[in-house]
Amino acid sequence: MLARLFCLVDTTDDLTLLPEMAALGVDGFQVRAKAASTRELRTATESALATGACVVVNDRLDVALAAGAHGVHLGASDLPVAAARQLAPRLLIGATCRSARQVRQARADGADYAGFGPIFATTTKTGLPDPLGVNALREASGILPLIAIGGIDATTAGAARRAGAHGVAAIGAIWRHLDPLRAARELVEAVS
Repeated sequence: MLARLFCLVDTTDDLTLLPEMAALGVDGFQVRAKAASTRELRTATESALATGACVVVNDRLDVALAAGAHGVHLGASDLPVAAARQLAPRLLIGATCRSARQVRQARADGADYAGFGPIFATTTKTGLPDPLGVNALREASGILPLIAIGGIDATTAGAARRAGAHGVAAIGAIWRHLDPLRAARELVEAVS
């Protein structure tokens, strides 16, 4: 059920492209809309679910449950993984991690996977630490399935997979591309 390629989506993205992306092989969507209202976030989640892909909601366990998403992805300042696991024992739960130690802790707390990164330099999100690189990814692999994030595009996705990532997550490589569908297709090919 855990996707190999998560496309992160915001309520400001063109959600009408999601079915076509899924048809191309994007098998996961992570709904991350920090500025959206709860209602907008639920609507975006439902749009992603209509594609048949694996859908996780960033930060918001309540929205994930209300919309019927497959999972939730939790960062360091969100609801703790252990608390989310108690509230939603069957939900797919991911945790943001930046080291093998954090991945081990996420596993102990009940996470099903770790979003690991930033692996490469990225301009999509500010305030991140320096890129961790593929060696850190390699060192953390084998503890939980890892979803590599940060600077992931068609040229870097393969390196992340070879270093032990179960899959990858992309934002800018898809949404900042002149042709998001072409970018999605290229990423699908890179992680296959």
